[in-house]
Amino acid sequence: MKKLKISLICDIKDSFMHDRIPPLEKELEQAGHQVDYLRSMNDLATGDVAFFLACSTILKEEHLRYHLHNVIIHPSRLPQARGSGVVAWKIIEGESKIWVTLFNPTSKIDAGEIYYQDYFELSGDELSDEIRQRQAELSFKLIKKFLAEYPHIKAIPQEGESSFYGKRKPKDSELDVNKSIKEQFNLLRVVDNERYPAFFMMHGKKYVLRITKEESNVG
Repeated sequence: MKKLKISLICDIKDSFMHDRIPPLEKELEQAGHQVDYLRSMNDLATGDVAFFLACSTILKEEHLRYHLHNVIIHPSRLPQARGSGVVAWKIIEGESKIWVTLFNPTSKIDAGEIYYQDYFELSGDELSDEIRQRQAELSFKLIKKFLAEYPHIKAIPQEGESSFYGKRKPKDSELDVNKSIKEQFNLLRVVDNERYPAFFMMHGKKYVLRITKEESNVG
């Protein structure tokens, strides 16, 4: 394996990825790579490969000039589900198969050539932290696959109809008091107890709910 200068980039201040990137950084360094873990686009420096894991900044040409190869990790089966908050939206829609795509960024959002795509399956009882862990594990697996095969990586154009999801906001965690818990369980699975907890409105007041799963058997 060629030893590379690698950047791991996550510029979303409260992204769940920040808790999970350091072990990947350490593993890549132990493999002999030089690794920079960046939390701002302002810290970009020249290198071989940049992996954009979770970024709020819209990438511009100036961001892509620093590295020989740029790779965005996006949680969908592109060209389907471009945009933000895709995993949550898909789970709310009832999806159990969650895809991750590694692709080469262009001037159009989530429209570049694809390096790899793979998915993981959910059983339906996982909550946010478990789902995020599975997403991170698959993302890192594909990153390591890219590095193992570098520079002999083949990219293919995106084909088929595209769809787009907008960024999730705190109001998207609102429960409908006229619906059952069962009907809204997928929404409860993807809320963040700290950043955007589930809530409902009653008598002009806002009531906040936090959900956790007890691992012991019930019955």
